[in-house]
Amino acid sequence: SALLNANPGLGARLVGAAVVVTFMGSYVLFRDWERFGPLLLRHPTLLAADTLFGSLLLISAGPDTPLAYVSVCTPLLAGIVYGWRGAAFFASLQSLIFLLVYAPTQNPATTLAERLLLPGLCVIAGAVGPALRNLMFRFGAATPALTEVQARLAVTEAIAEERARLAREMHDSVAKTLYGVALAADGLAGSADRMNPTLVKEQAELVARSARRAAAESRELLADLRRESDPDHSTDVLTELAARTRDFGTRTKLPAVYHPTGEVPAPAVPPAVARQLLTIAMEALENAHRHASPTRVDVSAGVHGDLLCVSVYDDGRGLPPGTTLEQLRRTGHFGLVGMVERAASVGARIRIGRGTHPKGTEVRLELPLAAHV
Repeated sequence: SALLNANPGLGARLVGAAVVVTFMGSYVLFRDWERFGPLLLRHPTLLAADTLFGSLLLISAGPDTPLAYVSVCTPLLAGIVYGWRGAAFFASLQSLIFLLVYAPTQNPATTLAERLLLPGLCVIAGAVGPALRNLMFRFGAATPALTEVQARLAVTEAIAEERARLAREMHDSVAKTLYGVALAADGLAGSADRMNPTLVKEQAELVARSARRAAAESRELLADLRRESDPDHSTDVLTELAARTRDFGTRTKLPAVYHPTGEVPAPAVPPAVARQLLTIAMEALENAHRHASPTRVDVSAGVHGDLLCVSVYDDGRGLPPGTTLEQLRRTGHFGLVGMVERAASVGARIRIGRGTHPKGTEVRLELPLAAHV
């Protein structure tokens, strides 16, 4: 429209140059703002030059064209880029251009309100620009603060998880082993004078073996605080489970029998996974001995399909009906809660209850081998 209304000769050339300059300037800023935006920030005269070139187009096209409403965006951009002072300057400049454009028309049908519409829109756009600028600055300041808060929450959550893990490790490994050492030592001290030397030697060896295991568990726990487990090393969890079951029976005098099951030999698993499985099994044995008053305990383990299954069953009194993890946590029974948390940490499924037995308690653990072998 501006080119069609331009006078031939110099006027048409000026309008054509204005079209090229304004179009290319807008395209360059839109295409690569990160590169040319700082240049516009440092040199407000570039926006002023663009405004003057736009005024040539506006004079040629007339005020009753879409170009006039596009020009209202100049004070808006100035407010966003330069703040209140830039918005005031460019709103005044653009309003003056609109008044000059309307002046030559001398159309009697044009009312004062129509003449002031576009200058008024310039003032409004100039006020909106700095408001958007302040809002963007606030969002920019809030983003690092939000990131910092999220980082602190993540650190707090990690610390809480680590504290819970250490509490489980101390409760389920070192503390349990030391408790067994104390029981064995008390039994040895109370009956050493009535036992034959062979039994005394066996009890002393049991105390020494349990003490060495407690020391090894302590070293393992401390090592875990400094490094990750070696992913290339594997542990035969079933062989270790059988040995620990025998030691448990010898120490507690409670019949504890290990039953190998499964269709194929069990593959070795990473040490971290093996430690969790063994700790869950030993926690189940200790709980049965302490709280259930059983006459025997049966431990079975083996591979069934793609699952490594471990079962600890005692024929004792069993859990009260309707027992939940939250109730156990409130009453201080952290052993069962810890078993559930440990199983979840290695992706295993755990079930605690009677199972298929008429009485007693079975702790059954199922570990998908595909994720760990």
